[in-house]
Amino acid sequence: MTTLERPTPVVSAPAERATAKQWLAVAAVALGVFVVMTSEVLPVGLLTPIGSELGVSPGTAGLMVTVPGLVAAIAAPLSVVFTRRLDRRLVLIGLAVLVAGANIGAATATGFGPLLAARVLVGISIGAFWAVAGGIALRLVPERDVPRATAAIYGGIGAATVLGVPLGTLIGDEFGWRAALWSLVGLAALAMAAIALLVPKLPSNTTVSFASLPNLVRRNKSVRLGLVFTFLIVTGHFIAYTFISPILQSNGIAASQVSLLLLAFGAAALVATVASGALIGRHLRLTLAALGIVMAVGMALLAFAVGDLFSATAVLMLWGLGYGLVSPAVQTWFMKSVEPGEVEVATSLNTVMFNLSIAAGSFAGGLAVDEAGTSSVLWIGALLLVPVVVLALRSRGAQA
Repeated sequence: MTTLERPTPVVSAPAERATAKQWLAVAAVALGVFVVMTSEVLPVGLLTPIGSELGVSPGTAGLMVTVPGLVAAIAAPLSVVFTRRLDRRLVLIGLAVLVAGANIGAATATGFGPLLAARVLVGISIGAFWAVAGGIALRLVPERDVPRATAAIYGGIGAATVLGVPLGTLIGDEFGWRAALWSLVGLAALAMAAIALLVPKLPSNTTVSFASLPNLVRRNKSVRLGLVFTFLIVTGHFIAYTFISPILQSNGIAASQVSLLLLAFGAAALVATVASGALIGRHLRLTLAALGIVMAVGMALLAFAVGDLFSATAVLMLWGLGYGLVSPAVQTWFMKSVEPGEVEVATSLNTVMFNLSIAAGSFAGGLAVDEAGTSSVLWIGALLLVPVVVLALRSRGAQA
């Protein structure tokens, strides 16, 4: 009689943990994100003084925000192709130098034309930086810490909203708008030094070409679904959020209180972004569904004419908690949908869709406000988030 021996159980080695040095590298990239994002949105708080000094209307001054977004959408895929053979660390350092130079050009501009030209350089920096930095967590920390590192890098977005814009606006109020831009030059130099010192050499691991982008979309269903998520979420958000100030004021909130409410929104978004690492690593589909529900509920509640400061704060913080999950969750979706050598291609596609969705949402929201009133954009934004919930719950495949 033959006996069969049971195989010896295999004991898995504990998963490798990120070191302090690796987390410092993550922090350096997050600082770069903070500088780039603050450079993009700071003019929102400086439109009036810049327009007054340079002799343009507030609407024309708003091109300082519109132009970089559109340029970023073009720059993202182009930058991945043109820098495909370069060390990613050197690319990030070069982009930090570029954003510093762009802010120098804007701070020293004597007319709106040169200022807008400098903002074009900001747009190039945004698109290229996101294309490279969006998926860089995979190469900075061990696999088990990638979700948390991704959340930390994307925390630079929330920090720009909570700290960068308010502080930059305060500097502009006290010392002039040019001083606010010079402060960004200093921060860009700090980010450049931090990346140079803390981020290791990262030789390019991609062989992307222009054909890689449409090819990836055509053959990868998860990438296509990720682009749908980005379009629905970002368009839905910016249809409503672009007009949050007139919405709040039409609901009885004083103009002087709007900045505090936006600060509360940004603080909630930052908390959610930083905390998202524990969610997106294990429950990505549920996180996407949850953020859709939370954002839609926040918009719908605000549509019911929230008229007191306490209620408005609570509703905006709810909305902010949902929106803070968007960037890390969507980016993680793309990273899980492709091979390591395709991450930058997927990230650039997401950057293109993200920026185009900002433009589409803002434009469509403007039409809706003119035709149907301010509260209409809240309902439209909420409705666009409904299919996000359905698609996230029904999706299967690479995502957990």
